Amino acid sequence: MVLGKKAFFVNPSDSLAVLAAHLDSIPYFKKTGVKGYARSMPTGAAVDRVAKANNKELFEVPTGWKYFGNLMDAGRLSLCGEESFGTGSDHIREKDGIWAVLAWLSVVEHTGKPVEEILKSHWKQYGRNYFTRYDYENCSAAPCNQMMDELEKKVSAPEFKGVTLSAEGRSFTVEAGDNFEYTDPIDGSVAKKQGVRVLFTDGSRLIYRLSGTGSSGATVRLYVESYVPATGDIEADAQVALKPLVQVALELSKLPQFTGRDAPTVIT
Repeated sequence: MVLGKKAFFVNPSDSLAVLAAHLDSIPYFKKTGVKGYARSMPTGAAVDRVAKANNKELFEVPTGWKYFGNLMDAGRLSLCGEESFGTGSDHIREKDGIWAVLAWLSVVEHTGKPVEEILKSHWKQYGRNYFTRYDYENCSAAPCNQMMDELEKKVSAPEFKGVTLSAEGRSFTVEAGDNFEYTDPIDGSVAKKQGVRVLFTDGSRLIYRLSGTGSSGATVRLYVESYVPATGDIEADAQVALKPLVQVALELSKLPQFTGRDAPTVIT
């Protein structure tokens, strides 16, 4: 976790993007050069915008560090991370929190700016990907599986594309929906059903994932991401900015009805 002065919180998705944008300030990459970037599929897409600006490969992989490892071994990856606070580079094949802290210190030293100012400067250049994760823990498995099945059918239907979903005065137009599938570009292995995605035309996203087995103990994870360009309101409270899209996510999936919960167990 990266915190600035007065506990200014840096979302892990933003942290990955900031490091990607400043790899030239880290001695290791001055020597080796910068290859590609990668993030787990649920991780916010802020790093995607840096990759595009720097003309670097960007890989969106399933959750699990082994997918990053394959890309590192093949020389395709310099920096990677997950929304669950894991960050790493190709200096080793694992996540490395100490390295991430040192990398941030290199950025602070190179820019001469405090953490909060670095992040806000990043948003002013690339826009902001507001991001949150809702965890619903220890749910009954059967209704949660039913929810995921019904949701996948709904978002994968051809007629779902172009649908407009609205809540609290904001509207989002669907660009695509699916259950994420990944073909590893290195070994050709295929990972299916990695999470139901709803992608919107403005760059916003909804991700639904289910974990856990048996009759109870299932955990539903809802990831909500809303993109605001640099010309928009990039300094709002994340939970306030995301409230309309969270409402869209709950209504689309009927998550409260299926889980029997009116609030998540944990909000990140």
